[in-house]
Amino acid sequence: MMLRTIALLGAILLAAFALSACNGSEQEGLQSWMTEQRNLTKPKISPISEPKKFAPKAYTQDGLVEPFSSQKLTQALKRDSNNLTTSNAALVAPELNRRKEPLEAYPLDTMSMVGTMMQTNQPVALVRIDSLLYQVKLGSYLGLNYGRITKITETEVALREIVQDAAGEWIERVASLQLQERSK
Repeated sequence: MMLRTIALLGAILLAAFALSACNGSEQEGLQSWMTEQRNLTKPKISPISEPKKFAPKAYTQDGLVEPFSSQKLTQALKRDSNNLTTSNAALVAPELNRRKEPLEAYPLDTMSMVGTMMQTNQPVALVRIDSLLYQVKLGSYLGLNYGRITKITETEVALREIVQDAAGEWIERVASLQLQERSK
């Protein structure tokens, strides 16, 4: 066994010695060939074309309204408001002319739906404001935004409100009161 180990170590040393002897002369020849090839090879680089000259154009719309001016925005808003005024007037005029109901003095977030019942085959919702209960039916008004009840289910009262949008136009919006669980 020992003899085999010594023979293996000897073979490894002999192979290492043979490889190190080849290293010097072939390595130098390879390096000189690489240097010669590098010097003979010249890269071909095409020249970059010159950039195009910038020719500014004159603004020819001097007599017209500038596209980003407030005057143009005002004209567009007036044109749109003239188109919508008739529909907005039809939406708001009946609301302004009628007598307000008592529950229109409270915002919707102060109200809570606590139940429903049937009276003469019509659904009626029970709404609590502060510590008082009120009965409301289809067509009744709630809230500060001309909210009119359009549907009553066991879990919800649906309303149609009329509010102003960011541009000051009157639009319809859907709101609802959800049935509130009793807190203990």
